[in-house]
Amino acid sequence: MEGECRASQARSWGLPAGGAGGDSPGGDAPLPGSISSSSLLQAEVLDLDEDEDDLEVFSKDASLMDMNSFSPLMPTSPLSMINQVKFEDEPDLKDLFITVDEPESHVTTIETFITYRIITKTSRGEFDSSEFEVRRRYQDFLWLKEKLEEAHPTLIIPPLPEKFIVKGMVERFNDDFIETRRKALHKFLNRIADHPTLTFNEDFKIFLTAQALEFSSHKKQGPGLLSRMGQSVRAVALSMRGVKSRPEEFMEMNNFIEIFSQKINLIDKISQRIYKEEREYLDEMKEYGPIHILWSASEEDLADTLKSVASCIDKCCKATEKRMSGFSEALLPVVHEYVLYSEMLMAVMKRRDQIQAELDSKVEALTSKKADTDLLTEEIGKLEDKVECANNALKADWERWKQNMQNDIKSAFTNMAEENILYYEQCLATWESFLTSQTDLHLEEASEDKL
Repeated sequence: MEGECRASQARSWGLPAGGAGGDSPGGDAPLPGSISSSSLLQAEVLDLDEDEDDLEVFSKDASLMDMNSFSPLMPTSPLSMINQVKFEDEPDLKDLFITVDEPESHVTTIETFITYRIITKTSRGEFDSSEFEVRRRYQDFLWLKEKLEEAHPTLIIPPLPEKFIVKGMVERFNDDFIETRRKALHKFLNRIADHPTLTFNEDFKIFLTAQALEFSSHKKQGPGLLSRMGQSVRAVALSMRGVKSRPEEFMEMNNFIEIFSQKINLIDKISQRIYKEEREYLDEMKEYGPIHILWSASEEDLADTLKSVASCIDKCCKATEKRMSGFSEALLPVVHEYVLYSEMLMAVMKRRDQIQAELDSKVEALTSKKADTDLLTEEIGKLEDKVECANNALKADWERWKQNMQNDIKSAFTNMAEENILYYEQCLATWESFLTSQTDLHLEEASEDKL
């Protein structure tokens, strides 16, 4: 097991399996991608005061923006290792393209559900063809997520959109809801495809390529119901037991997650409230144009002016609709995705703690000599390797995730700020043009009166 862990670490560092050597050079030298306790939380990415109106999105400390990206544990497939080397040599080269489109409703005597077409184009050698087309429903995406979590318990799996939405927000099979879910599922698959480890997962490949019968047969494989129940009971027992001494770096990581979760949930709440108020403002503004048109019919002297006002209002309405469209498509989904990510991070930390708790329980049993010491010693050795691999995988993926998170949130808010500036410039230009035309008209009338 120890040899396997070192070989996995060597692959994740871009070395051949034997290149790691029998003993780690340098003894106490830190592993690549490890996180020092002093640098993990030098600043908060999202800084909010307790007042919801005080919204500061980006850190005032630039130290968090300077982070090293490190690929976590790689699969053992030689083709996967070749692809990884290609990615490192040519970081901009992408060989897996996935599109989720064409949602289709299915009605049976038992249920109604939506399937989505998934088109995959690839140049990878482990695929039998260069292009695949399958249809999957939400439950299939959920199966894939669970299989990834099972295979990589301490990697940060991209989140799926919720199965159910807030009551009263939108109907389940409303066109807007289906389109929103389609976009989220598209992002889910592409985030997996871009992940240095998950992209080579065998279940992911089958999800993208297997036709309905083959895929259904594959989903039925795996541990039976009783085995899964036993694993669940064991996981619950370990989680209740907890860990005696979580390493300092993971304590800081956990604190970061808790703070991040609070901040991003608050931002999500504020963003939703702003969008709702903007929608109400737009609906009200749309009523003023027709009102001014009707008014102009009864005020002959002011008819042209009132019609010009109605025209300005109409232009502002269109600009507001465009800005709100950008708000709902560019900012809201990004913020909400990271709300879901915060929940995923908590689950990842819980699974890491369960692995360590299992090791702690064996060490405690060995100390008290409650069981066969030789057997316990062997199990402890395997669990130590398992904990080490789990910790290294999480530390590496953590750095990658933080860098992506900062880039995504910064881009979303920067783009939204630029959209707002453009919106206000357009509205200002509209009303300035109106005022200029009215001023010129009055000057012209005054000149005629003097003559």
